[in-house]
Order: sequence, then structure tokens, then C-alpha cells
Amino acid sequence: METEAIPFARPSIGKEEEEAVLRVLRSGWLTTGAEALAFEEEFAAFLEGPPLPSPAPGKPPLPPLRALAVNSATSGLHLALEALGVGPGDLVLVPSYTFTSTAEVARYLGAEAVFVDLRPGTFHLDPGALERILARLSKGLPPYPQRGGCGPRGRPRALIPVHYGGLPCDMGALRDICRRYDLGIVEDAAHSFPSLIPGADLGDAAGPAAYAGTLGDAGVFSFYATKPIATGEGGMVVTRNQALADRIAVMRSHGIDRTVWNRYTDRGASWYYEVIEAGFKDNFPDLLAALGRVQLKRAPVLLERRCAIARRYDEAFGEERRFLIPPTGGGDARHLYPLRLREGGLKRDEFIRELQKRGIGVSVHFIPLHLMPYYKKRYALEPEDLPESLRAFEQVISLPIWPDMGEDRVERVIQAVKAIAG
Repeated sequence: METEAIPFARPSIGKEEEEAVLRVLRSGWLTTGAEALAFEEEFAAFLEGPPLPSPAPGKPPLPPLRALAVNSATSGLHLALEALGVGPGDLVLVPSYTFTSTAEVARYLGAEAVFVDLRPGTFHLDPGALERILARLSKGLPPYPQRGGCGPRGRPRALIPVHYGGLPCDMGALRDICRRYDLGIVEDAAHSFPSLIPGADLGDAAGPAAYAGTLGDAGVFSFYATKPIATGEGGMVVTRNQALADRIAVMRSHGIDRTVWNRYTDRGASWYYEVIEAGFKDNFPDLLAALGRVQLKRAPVLLERRCAIARRYDEAFGEERRFLIPPTGGGDARHLYPLRLREGGLKRDEFIRELQKRGIGVSVHFIPLHLMPYYKKRYALEPEDLPESLRAFEQVISLPIWPDMGEDRVERVIQAVKAIAG
């Protein structure tokens, strides 16, 4: 009998999620309403929970964290940059080694993306490379010195660091650089719920740890079908900046000063509203919020299941000279398991084909954006201009790591990888 194929990713959906969705279907209210509001409050409360940093001596408590549900993490990144005032003539610094949404949101606003290379041996943006680019830009030079200089010029306004695969990047170093160059920070936390950053410093507060996504001006999470908690589509913006939160709340729903839930439940003036900005259509419906609330409750269990699979992979591949297992830490959400193939063995694409022949779902995270035709042409970039991003791309494969895999599937993946490597 043919062996069952193992998909690369599959959400963990059970009876409770089904009942939550049915409850909303039967309520007669499907768009943004009470469920979405409750999801926002519960999400913020989760991120404010232990181990929440404490105020430094003599300092006021941290402002409360606000969570704003949106229809995708892409929308969340866009809204956060717009609220920071990013626009034409501005530069947004992002890793090349990320999904296209991280950079495309700058283009939505007429700004340009400046790609930063990876720190060697990691999948994270290199603080040293970031500082070198900012130093060149501050002198009016193009960001990349290769071939006489290439890349966009303008005014650096924001950084979008990506917590790749669920492992938080070096936010301490990045925050220090951004303070010195007066850059806003929007954390791309699409992979990293719930990822803990130990010894977090929030300026006026410090503690044993804080969650990734809470250390910048804003953080953006994804609930896409493959993400640690999944609603199919959707995202969440979190911020302690009240002005940013207020702006995002208005702009995510057409620039209208009242939510549709408020208009339809306020008996005094349900029909009246005012358009105070030219906003967007980025709201999050109750149907998905109900699903998200259940997934949020299950998040610690889902995290432990992913971590258990990652530990099994680490044990299986850690002493193999043919592989480099992904760097990790205590706060890693383990959304991805990017196995890196050492040079001299089977080429990455051939390795993937062999895994697919054995029914093993596999992906690549990511194709660097400076290799994509749009950005390559726009900024006159060559593959070698960001060598660490190129090297990681040529060597990496992402293995299945979803909560309900079970030991049999995990073992099949391990045996297939080892057999192909020879």
C-alpha cells in the first residue's frame, strides 16, 4: 500500500474550534464584533502575563499593551508603518531573507526597502551590517558599496526586524542602533507566537523575559494557516504607544471614527459616523476571531508539541556532519525547522526532490528578496551583494514541524533525510 504523504504544515483544529465557529455562525453576526474585541483583549493579556517586566526603580509602570486585530500580518505591517509616518522619500530597512510582505509594505506607502544581510551562521538580520548601511546613508552614500554603489537613497525612517522561525533576533543590539539613528521599529513577529526574549530591557523597565513583538514601537503577528496559532488568515498588531494604536484602529476600517460593532449596537445613534481619514479595509471578522480565541488558549500545548519535534530532529541530525541544525534558544517558538545542508553534499534542490519522492512535504524559507526580479531590477542588485542571505538560501530546507504530526511521521522524516544524505 502506498505510504501516506506527510504535508509540510497542517493546523491543529479540534472540536472546541469547530464549536466556536458554529457559535458565531448561529449568532447572526459574522464581521468584526464582540468576538474580535475579546480576542484582542485576551491576546494582549497573554503577552502581558508572566514573566512581565517590572518598572525600574523610580519609573512609572509601562503603558498597557494594546492589541488590534487585522485581516493579515501584511496589513498589520502596513498599518504600523503608516502610523509611524513612513511615506515617499523614506527608507525602511528589512532583511532580504524574509517573505515579500516585510518589504512590500514600504512600497505601499511610496517608501523604499533597503535590504540588510544576515549575521553569519544565523537566519537573522546582522546588527553590524545594519549599522554599516546606516553609516553610509547618513553620509549621503548608497547603502551598498559594491560596483560603485547601488541601492535606494533617502531618509531612513524604520526598521522591520524578523524573528525568523520563532527564534527572537538580537533586539538589544537593534534597539540601541535604532535609538542612535532615530528609527522606528516594527517587529515582524509572524513566526514568533509565543517567543520569549530573556533579560528584556524595555527602557524604563526590565525583567526576566518579555515576548517577541513587544519590544519595538509595534509588533505584528500572523494567524495564517501554517502559523503557530492559526485562523486561516489574519493578524494582530500590538503596541504600548497610544497614539499609534489610535491611528491603526481608525485606519484599519476605512478611516471611520466608529466601529461597525459600535454603530450597530448603540441604540442612540447607530446610523451616524464620520470619515476622518482615507483609511483601508483591514478589519478582522468574528468568525476567525472565535477560532483564534480557542487557538490562543491552546498555544502553550501547541508550542510544547512543536518543541518536542524540534528536540527529536536536533537529536537525530545534531551529530551528523552533513547537516547544520538551526540555532535555537529557550524562547524559540519553533515555528520552522530550517535544516542547513553542508557544502560538498547533495545540492539543495536535488535533496528536496528526493524528499518529495518519499512523500515528505518540504519548503524553503526564504528566497531572498534581493534575488526577486522586482527588487533586483529596482535597486540594481546582484545575488552576491548580500552573500550570507544567498548562502543560507542555497543550503536550507524547512522540514515539517506541526503539532499533530505524531512520532511515526517524525520518524519517517528523520529516516528519509538520513537516507537521502547517504
